[in-house]
Amino acid sequence: MLKNILTPAIAAMFALAACDETAGGFGPSGDTPRGIDTTEQSVDGLTVGHRLMAAGQYELALDAYTRAISEQGVNVDVLSAIGSANLQLGRLNQAEQILRRATELDETFAPAWNNLGVVLMEKGEYGEASRVFRLAFALDSGRSAEIRENLRLALAKRGDPDYSPPQEDFRLVRRGPGVYQLLETPKTPE
Repeated sequence: MLKNILTPAIAAMFALAACDETAGGFGPSGDTPRGIDTTEQSVDGLTVGHRLMAAGQYELALDAYTRAISEQGVNVDVLSAIGSANLQLGRLNQAEQILRRATELDETFAPAWNNLGVVLMEKGEYGEASRVFRLAFALDSGRSAEIRENLRLALAKRGDPDYSPPQEDFRLVRRGPGVYQLLETPKTPE
């Protein structure tokens, strides 16, 4: 009998403690939990996507970039990022289409041209890739070592005698938000 009386009493004490501001519940207005900073801005989809790309989570990054369209609209940054995610997923035709659209939106955005060049290299279109890398290099004013190296590799693969002999294997490496570089993988002796 005593047990039946104590259980509702204990439940009532816990309920009252939960309503008490000092018990660690909700703040005075009752709408925001204590300890949560509501002054911080949420992270945008593009930033989340870049972090996921760095972590190798390309499908999730693509989802985040797609959400970024609803936040920012269709712009060159978002399209370039979507193209890069498709490139990492091996969807070369989709990546090429999206990156070409990005370069149409902003013809001066060097990272989109660079990434388009990487797609073209992956597809074996070395002549067009070298043309695209030249454009990216010019737009970047030669500041990016990654674009310069990508141009060198494309020209070498095309067979330009002023550049080093072509290598057969390439590896794609992320060098910043939406910027990728092709690296040669040394041939192993047979």
